Amino acid sequence: MTDYTNLTLSIDHHTAIVTLNNPPAHTWTMDSLQALKQLIADLNAKDDVYAVIIHGDGEKFFSAGADLNNFADGDKGHAISMAIAFGEAFEALSAYRGVSIAVINGYAMGGGLECALACDIRIAEEHAQMALPETGVGLLPCAGGTQNLPWLVGEGWAKRMILCGERVDANTALRIGLVEEITAKGEGLTAAQALAQKVAKQSPVAVSYSKALIQAARDTPPAQNLILEREAFVKLFDTKDQREGVQAFLEKRKPNWQNK
Repeated sequence: MTDYTNLTLSIDHHTAIVTLNNPPAHTWTMDSLQALKQLIADLNAKDDVYAVIIHGDGEKFFSAGADLNNFADGDKGHAISMAIAFGEAFEALSAYRGVSIAVINGYAMGGGLECALACDIRIAEEHAQMALPETGVGLLPCAGGTQNLPWLVGEGWAKRMILCGERVDANTALRIGLVEEITAKGEGLTAAQALAQKVAKQSPVAVSYSKALIQAARDTPPAQNLILEREAFVKLFDTKDQREGVQAFLEKRKPNWQNK
């Protein structure tokens, strides 16, 4: 198994579990961002893994984002390198062919929250706190925050969080659509695993096609996506999973997915 800097990977049946592990606050570094990009590429190549769960080690932090010491010297060249690394890592996570689930088990600040925003589904434990506080230190979210947050919560709440530096708790996050579920403290990972088990019952190929279409709605007109939707539906008839899924239903048995 590849050694991923500050990330611990375990695989349970069809689910990969990624633990952010850079104590005390699980901040992102150049090495860990590159490691995440490589980890996602490796998971994309594993046909028997259908979902990935990301959570922070311990119970206080999901991730506090970038270490501001990285930007203290005002070096623009280093800032460019870090911005690119953040973008490539979280865009790779967003484009993961399966389902990604973030378990926000504590503070998710800046680049930590942007990591969760890049996932398909977010589960917050009841003590979680979320914010994009970059403008308060003369910076701005550069890893998808200004784009992904308003898509989820609307322009108004995105402006409150980014322009006003407003922090939200788990209940507020659920109310505004930032997260899809709240659990008790310490129970987020269990809830995510239960959700991943539901994912495993679906055709992984059909999930991949459907996810791409859902995300395409962000920047492509519906008229065009409706055509792509029908094309993808027909394309599924070239897959083994389509034949297996229909046959299993008719035979009243569980399908044996091959992700092909």
